[in-house]
Amino acid sequence: MVGGNDRPTPLSEVSDAPPDRRRWAALAVLCTATFIVILDGSIVFVAVPPMTVELGLSASAVQWMLSSYLLAFGGLLLLGGRMADLLGRRRIFMAGGVLLAVASLLCGLAPNAEILIGARVLEGFAAAIMTPTALSILTTTFREGRERNRALGFWPSAGGIGGTTGALLGGPLNEWFGWGAIFLVNIPFALAMVVLSPMVLKESYGRDRTRTFDVAGALTSSIAMVLLVYAIVDAPHAGWWTTQTIGLFAAVVVLLALFVRIEKRSAAPLVPLKYFRSRAFVGGNLVVLAVGMAVHGAMSFVTTQYAQAVLGYSAMQFGLMFSVMTLLSIVGSMLAGGVLIARFGQRAVAIGALTLIGLGCLAMVPISPQGSFVGDMLLGMAIFGPGLGAGSVVGQSAALSGVSERDAGVASGMTTAAFMVGGSLGIAVLTTVTVAQTAGPTPAAITDGFSAAYAVGITFAVAGIIAAVTLLRGRHATVPTAVAGGAGTVQPIDTDDAGGPVDPGRRAA
Repeated sequence: MVGGNDRPTPLSEVSDAPPDRRRWAALAVLCTATFIVILDGSIVFVAVPPMTVELGLSASAVQWMLSSYLLAFGGLLLLGGRMADLLGRRRIFMAGGVLLAVASLLCGLAPNAEILIGARVLEGFAAAIMTPTALSILTTTFREGRERNRALGFWPSAGGIGGTTGALLGGPLNEWFGWGAIFLVNIPFALAMVVLSPMVLKESYGRDRTRTFDVAGALTSSIAMVLLVYAIVDAPHAGWWTTQTIGLFAAVVVLLALFVRIEKRSAAPLVPLKYFRSRAFVGGNLVVLAVGMAVHGAMSFVTTQYAQAVLGYSAMQFGLMFSVMTLLSIVGSMLAGGVLIARFGQRAVAIGALTLIGLGCLAMVPISPQGSFVGDMLLGMAIFGPGLGAGSVVGQSAALSGVSERDAGVASGMTTAAFMVGGSLGIAVLTTVTVAQTAGPTPAAITDGFSAAYAVGITFAVAGIIAAVTLLRGRHATVPTAVAGGAGTVQPIDTDDAGGPVDPGRRAA
């Protein structure tokens, strides 16, 4: 029996229960989920050339091998989060770990393109149910306010370590054991999560709610997300103003309008629309979206291309360089979660973080074709890193503050989707800018394209700052935020210095 003698904890009891002594061990298990998801997303690129040769992959098959994972991941995030809310967060988290191990094994042993693409879809589905579930367990394990912010500080740090590990391990694994090893490396991490989960994670779900899936809402939202991710990913190749791209975006708008109509009429909606009346929820997700656009578009995609295609660094050399930004992002996330949000409030920390992100992009604009890591990239990475860490934490903190625990899974799915869609959009936009501003195949011309992309990346940070200024609360504020006051109601919450709710008894006193 999963979980031994632990009985599922009703969400109504979670807030009043004393802190779980196992919560920091639980955090390590939960952070393994984001570590392995980011590792899996970054390490696969190293194996594309040998995989193409050995399996005889066409250019189209390679594209679908990469895109199928993104489509399944992005399209099923909301459904995965709601499954956790209804069926039990620990149970779904463990199921995601098992599915990831199986899918990784199938990928590593795939004999042809068809099986590989199918296994990548399964990997995406595993990530879609595992990632928001892990984040929702984190939010229900740690009380809202300073302690949760501290815990959230570890979340992007684990992802950054996963990305750097992928860049460092991908080359050696591929060279020593073959391309399949870059998938098989997921398995021990996934199995460790499954084994340790019953020991350190408590089960929780809404026992007081009917376990009914909003099938119509799940279908419309999932199809909309799949089409949105596909439209964004394929736009640089198909063209932004082609019939295909415009048609896909139009279909997304129609499906989202239908989704809203369904949710308004549903007795058990997939996504309670009351949360979209919360300034913190909307503002936090917009900050996460902006951070995702900047880090994936500018610092991950463009910088990787510049370092390897222009300056000639190997993947492993770039991984070591990128670790500088990763380490500084960890510093930023720890400071934001442990001190800064509590002292200055969410709005100020978000503005400061996004300013650093914008300055980091600005520092990369003067890159040259005869440049070097120290002369052209180090300063930008050093400025960008703390902004990335702090921005990720404060965005998640704001988006998940005031969310009722019974909806923690689907709210976490929304936040994860914001970061993922932001990353896809950032890459697509900056790819288009790079191609448009590259006048020829020479290193100088290619560098001009990358420089223009960094300049556009600054606008991502500016957009996030605007969202933070207009929507996030300051250090001391009483704001309307969506809580479990009943369907369609919005309750005010008094907030303390940490951005968490003030205990009603203390407020009365």
